[in-house]
Amino acid sequence: MSQHFDDASLQSRPTDVIRRMSNKGLILGGIGALVTAMGYFTQNETFFQSYLIGYMYWMYITLGCLGLLMVQHLSGGAWGLVSRRVFEAAVRTLPVMAVLFLPIALNATHLYEWARPEALADKMIQTKAAYLNLKFFYFRAALYFVIWIALGFTLAGWSAKQDVDAAVIPGPEDRKFRMVSGPGLGLYILSITFMSVDWMMSLDPHWTSTIFGVLFIGGAGLSALAFNVVVLSSLAETKPMSELVTKDRFHDLGKLMYAFVMLWAYFSVSQLIIVWSGNLPEEIPFYLRRFSGPWGWVSVAVLIGHFAIPFAFLLSQRIKRHRKLAARVALFILAMRAVEIAWMIAPMVRHEGHNGPNVFDFAAVLAIGVVWLPMFFSNLGARAVVPVHDPYLKEALSHDAH
Repeated sequence: MSQHFDDASLQSRPTDVIRRMSNKGLILGGIGALVTAMGYFTQNETFFQSYLIGYMYWMYITLGCLGLLMVQHLSGGAWGLVSRRVFEAAVRTLPVMAVLFLPIALNATHLYEWARPEALADKMIQTKAAYLNLKFFYFRAALYFVIWIALGFTLAGWSAKQDVDAAVIPGPEDRKFRMVSGPGLGLYILSITFMSVDWMMSLDPHWTSTIFGVLFIGGAGLSALAFNVVVLSSLAETKPMSELVTKDRFHDLGKLMYAFVMLWAYFSVSQLIIVWSGNLPEEIPFYLRRFSGPWGWVSVAVLIGHFAIPFAFLLSQRIKRHRKLAARVALFILAMRAVEIAWMIAPMVRHEGHNGPNVFDFAAVLAIGVVWLPMFFSNLGARAVVPVHDPYLKEALSHDAH
């Protein structure tokens, strides 16, 4: 390991870079907030649809970071050590995400057909009423946030304490990290599966998919990795990250992004095959609405932009190892994530005369970001950008571990 990496160097905080990133986020978010406000007054009937799309975009990133944080504690590796503080900063926004969920919860009848009193006249909704009712919906949402916040803040808190203690191998917190992360991943997968059903799939109470929760997890992992690459690329402009986040680190992260692009595509195609081969009248309309009419070209854009283009670029070792090129691919993936989430949600929430893509759906992504990003960057700047006293940090980086 280079002699430059003493504790003082590792504990330095690139506050100027973090402030610049935060300011850029505020500018983009402010524009999105203004456009979204216009949507509220001009197309009020679709406002909460747009809000849900924007909210879920950032929830994908937040929950993806929580999952990757636990995977890192279980697997180790330099890729996760240099990314850990990004994951922790995102996870620590969960209380804000809980507050931002309130407009969805309080206006559930605008979004969810099953939440309206007249919905019980539908026989299929009647059969699901024991699960799809507002009281149980609120209880489950509260339980999800309790699980996620408990897991995230426990791991982030122990990581902060680790910075104070001296680095000793094996670390005093190592076993605790693993003991929480192992069962925590099980709770994480279970809670996300039910959450994706509650908040997204139940938008169309007649439609079901047994693979929907897994598809959400794949998308969350891709969102988190792409966001992580963009942040690390900016942090790599200054020390200590300029010497820690090497070409090998970006190569590792690029390979992970490539794997999650393929994983998302595999889950998506699997869902399509399952639904299409089943040929059930309550399931087929999900794809008929997306493959024809105003959403037809968006389906093509998702296929090309969310899979084919990232797949082609991430095949290149040169792109994966080049900091700026990798960040541009990651930014493109993040943009296409917004398109894919809108493609998933908007056709389920049907409004008379408003069945196609809506600019306010994408403005809402920026609008939610004006709240999420400052909190994220505040969390990131509050601690050293690497886990300074992690007992395996210097060993992992010096041996170029993967």
